[in-house]
Amino acid sequence: MDSSGQDEVVKRAPSGNPPFTLGDLKKAVPPHCFNRSLTRSFYYLFRDLFFISLFYYVAATYIIPLQAPLSYVAWPVYWFIQGCVQMGFWLLGHESGHRRHHSNTASVEYDEAYPPRTKSSLGYADTLFNTPPGRLFRLVILCAIGFLLYVCFNVAGRKYGRYTNHFDPRSPIYSESERPYVVLSDLGLLVMYYVLYKVAMAQGLTWLVLVYFAPMVVAYAILAIITWLNHTHPSLPHYDSTEWNWLRGSLSTVDRDMGFLNTISHHLCDGHVVHHMFSTMPHYHFKEATKAIKPILGEYYQFDDTPVIKAMWREATKCFYVEPDEGDDKNRGVYWFGNKM
Repeated sequence: MDSSGQDEVVKRAPSGNPPFTLGDLKKAVPPHCFNRSLTRSFYYLFRDLFFISLFYYVAATYIIPLQAPLSYVAWPVYWFIQGCVQMGFWLLGHESGHRRHHSNTASVEYDEAYPPRTKSSLGYADTLFNTPPGRLFRLVILCAIGFLLYVCFNVAGRKYGRYTNHFDPRSPIYSESERPYVVLSDLGLLVMYYVLYKVAMAQGLTWLVLVYFAPMVVAYAILAIITWLNHTHPSLPHYDSTEWNWLRGSLSTVDRDMGFLNTISHHLCDGHVVHHMFSTMPHYHFKEATKAIKPILGEYYQFDDTPVIKAMWREATKCFYVEPDEGDDKNRGVYWFGNKM
């Protein structure tokens, strides 16, 4: 894809049924890529924990005593580095458990995360958000509190017709078998809240914000950006129930080259397509598996190396809603991103 400018004409990805099957892709992948190693998996777990602990030690030991103006430089650097590593650590747990999002990818009606809005559903207020100030506001919200809005209020999630969040075991997000685990998760959060309260009482709220909460905001911001960009691109189609099937939907993702974040995110950035094809494949085989299936995917494989900030602005501009091509009655169930109000 050409990443030389915001106004370039982006070539659309193929939207028809592909000439290959999931079985064809699986045959092309070396069999060992599907094997999970407990030793190797724990290596990545402890590696992330080591760096989180190391950066925490540096902050608590060396940055806390710093005076201005050095502290004004040291703290943001710590927040960013620690936030990146915490994001990778969070992804290890997330990728071990989530599956439902993968079952409805690119479905206009049923996608669990970032389901696109149709043009017909937009109101007058949306014209304000489809302006440069409106786009900037949307991106700030995405980075600052986007993840919290999603888990607390299901903002940018699938609509269920009633208030939904990720903490209510009765939420329609969950199946009956999952509800006890949601309760256990909530209990774990309560324990963590109590621990943080005790830390704040011992060290002070300012200390807790500087060392713990600020990096967490960065981690959630990067997480929101990565997940959004892997599923939002002007070239990607979406489908309604008349056209959608699992393979076509799963192909409607894009691998992004995000530099050092590729490694820190355990290649969820640049290996996202293969991750959707084989959601139980361990992340340390993504690069090899991607290389193996690219010849079969052909034009169905989407990759973009546009710098992150530039890509965010372009996607916020060009991907405001989805709608079928006007006059194309044959493909009325295939939706494309647009921004013309």
